[in-house]
Amino acid sequence: GSPWNTAVDQDAVDPNSDTLIARSGAGGALHPDFGANWNGGPFGIPYVVIDSTIPAVPVTFTYADESDPGPYPVPDGAPIEGGNRSRGDRHILVVDRDHWMLYELFAAYPKGNGWKAGSGAVFDLGSNALRPGGWTSADAAGLPIFPGLVRYDEVVEQGEIRHALRFTVAQTRRGYVAPARHFASNDTDPGLPPMGMRVRLKATFDTTGFPPQAQVILAALKTYGMILADNGSDWYLSGAPDARWDDDQLNTLKQLRGGDFEVVQMGPVTTE
Repeated sequence: GSPWNTAVDQDAVDPNSDTLIARSGAGGALHPDFGANWNGGPFGIPYVVIDSTIPAVPVTFTYADESDPGPYPVPDGAPIEGGNRSRGDRHILVVDRDHWMLYELFAAYPKGNGWKAGSGAVFDLGSNALRPGGWTSADAAGLPIFPGLVRYDEVVEQGEIRHALRFTVAQTRRGYVAPARHFASNDTDPGLPPMGMRVRLKATFDTTGFPPQAQVILAALKTYGMILADNGSDWYLSGAPDARWDDDQLNTLKQLRGGDFEVVQMGPVTTE
């Protein structure tokens, strides 16, 4: 099965958990990096669902040797993370529902009738295959981004998230563990978290009193946890923007601290 859809609530705790959590900021607050309104509009990592009628357009890459070559079926008006004028990560995520394919771009800028991007990756949604060892993706860990997003349709319409989520910390190690395939650090300190590290909310954490949207996310964090996928702010949890999010409910997640999580036992760390 897919590592994203694998429950880890019964897995052993990693022997180095306390150190790894401390180095990620045990006192730091969990921060939902998505919602309904910030700077006048919804924020998070957007995605667009297409069908087979969308034509593929040319894409060129800065890191072409670790990117899946174009063309990619990016539709006109595809949402860019942070908006068209963003100077941030500028991710574009495209889900082709007819072909069961996922196309992801990092640092995507319009170029001619297509795009120029830093890196890009194509994932077959009918397969659990990982990228080649050592390869990046549109994410520093070499993982797909879309499967790790908190999405409104799952939280509110289905009332359940059945997969792991994606998060960031500021300082990572020069190393990765499965399912990650790539690191983005020069620091070899074994106390720092490697890309692909999975944490879960401790089973003893009391979720009573949290509002409904937060409850669904907390349940997923206990069952599936969240996977370290990129360098960013500590304990930033990724989700998709939606004007219907209740930001007051989501903001209750900021009561959680890094110390409320534990590291799920990791496999071998790849450092080359």
